[in-house]
Amino acid sequence: MDRAQKQEMVSSLNQIFAAAEVVVVTHYSGLTVSEMTDLRNRLREAGANFKVTKNRLARLALEGTDCSPISELMEGPTAIGYSDDPVAAPKILAKFAKENEKLIIRGGMMGKLVLDVDAVKDLAALPSLDELRGTIVGLISAPATGIVGVLQAPGRQLARVIGAYAAQDAA
Repeated sequence: MDRAQKQEMVSSLNQIFAAAEVVVVTHYSGLTVSEMTDLRNRLREAGANFKVTKNRLARLALEGTDCSPISELMEGPTAIGYSDDPVAAPKILAKFAKENEKLIIRGGMMGKLVLDVDAVKDLAALPSLDELRGTIVGLISAPATGIVGVLQAPGRQLARVIGAYAAQDAA
């Protein structure tokens, strides 16, 4: 790798560290090419990315970004997982690490918050942004569905319910 390629790599990594919502640092020693491809495909489907980094270049790229505290994690065979969704990359990486002990999560950053291994796993346990949106839509639409059901009930059935309540109060 010549000097120009190294500068381009540092610039690319700097943009990733500056723009990503979450960055997870991992060790990938012993993973086969097919396992790495499988991991990359899973991350891509979730809207996240995975990049093998050179530690020295990554440390240079971290300078001047909010992610600079994770430079101490850049030792050994290092790769980063990153995404704009704060849950996507940690969720996929934690699941893959559970299935394959060759991938080791070292820590990460979310915004200006430094994450240790347990924090990354806790973040992975949270529902994704799409799951949260679905839950909110479900909660909002449930009362409206109930009101529509009552309004569509025939008047006779509604009168029976009111009559049953009146008879119950009289007794």
